[in-house]
Amino acid sequence: MKTDKLQYHLPPELIAQQPGDIRSSSRLLVFNRKNGDIIDSQFDRIGDFFSPGDCLVLNDTKVLQARFFGQRSTGGQLEGLFLAETETGTWQVLLKAARKVKPGDMFHLKDKAKKDFCTAVVLDKTADGTCRMKIETDARQWRAETILDNIGFPPLPPYIKRDDDLAAAEIDKRRYQTVYAKTPGAVAAPTAGLHFTKPLIERLQQAGVRLAVVTLHVGAGTFKPITAENLEDHQMHQERFSIDEENAHIINAAKEEGGRIIAIGTTSTRVLETVATNSLIEAISSKTSLFIKPGYKFKIVDAMITNFHLPTSSLLALVAAFAGIDNILAAYNHAIEKRYRFYSYGDAMLII
Repeated sequence: MKTDKLQYHLPPELIAQQPGDIRSSSRLLVFNRKNGDIIDSQFDRIGDFFSPGDCLVLNDTKVLQARFFGQRSTGGQLEGLFLAETETGTWQVLLKAARKVKPGDMFHLKDKAKKDFCTAVVLDKTADGTCRMKIETDARQWRAETILDNIGFPPLPPYIKRDDDLAAAEIDKRRYQTVYAKTPGAVAAPTAGLHFTKPLIERLQQAGVRLAVVTLHVGAGTFKPITAENLEDHQMHQERFSIDEENAHIINAAKEEGGRIIAIGTTSTRVLETVATNSLIEAISSKTSLFIKPGYKFKIVDAMITNFHLPTSSLLALVAAFAGIDNILAAYNHAIEKRYRFYSYGDAMLII
């Protein structure tokens, strides 16, 4: 399949720059992939489309405050994105203008008051612009999460325009995070889950909808566009995931009793499809590089809640695989005509 089949035109003003006032007040486009019907609804009415015994599968990853700022010892400014801690005090990072960085360079990492917090030395860098940095001073004894809480800002995607404004960062810190986030490790939010509130989740449970939890730590690769001419030539990024015995049992029981497995987001979908065998889930902790694209045969996911995704992205390829490429583009065109808000802080879609 040619990658350009995942292309569509989005008016820039439909890219949501701010979250809605209330999470669950976002709009909801409901698409029936069996007959092509589209319903315009509100997210807080999503329970109208569920049945007792259905199982919602959420991703409880917690977004790290992974965006940080600093200053070179020579005076130049630095902006970086934390990717992973390979060992205590050694970070893998993505730096802006990495071509100017060389091993041995020292940086002063700034706290949120723009004061020096700690220093870091570049150990090496790779051709794709990632670097390894060694955190110096006593802060190297701290976990990366602790240091990032002091120096970091929410790692918003590049289409959301922000600087290092503290007031905006406080709002984003709360809203670019699901209400059920628990396990730290993501550098991007599982955005389909941003629409849920605790009262809405409680109402769904009271109506007989089951909840199951998986963890997938969303990586920076989630924003990487597909540059290959053919989808099959795209190298999918790896992401760490886990599902335990208790939650595997909840999902399997729901499936065996005739309930639908409803994935909250592409991240939950990737976990479920990675671990499913003969429509059953196995408990496991591992990494997945599963690339779900048109032609893929789904093993366990029956319905999906998702946001609207960027053109030529692996996320759009996944939902196109689930609903059909022509169906998805028709639904997206409908959303554009109806002035839905797109991308991370935008509105939602339920594919049934």
